Amino acid sequence: MDNYQPLYAARTTQYQGSLMVDICDLDLIGTKLEKDGLVINLTKEYFQQQVIEGGQAGELLHKCAIANLVGSQIVGQALEMKMAKQASVKHIAGVPFLMIFKFHQM
Repeated sequence: MDNYQPLYAARTTQYQGSLMVDICDLDLIGTKLEKDGLVINLTKEYFQQQVIEGGQAGELLHKCAIANLVGSQIVGQALEMKMAKQASVKHIAGVPFLMIFKFHQM
């Protein structure tokens, strides 16, 4: 499949006047990640406002001010887009997490 596009669960919200996106690799929806007493439920109700492809995810990442990303595919895409460095990626139960906050000059 040359034109393979990963699928993501995505949610967009306004936070303090800025676009915030939460994007999770679709295959992680419904899982629970646990590490050192921290529990994260990757629920359909929270993350899956819509299902999007990689191109749409890239557009959202360019437009947003805040991004919360979960999963190797979406975190990898953000790194390829040079939106963060590998050192910024955290792992919980082996799953990559990345938070991006863009500072805008007024």
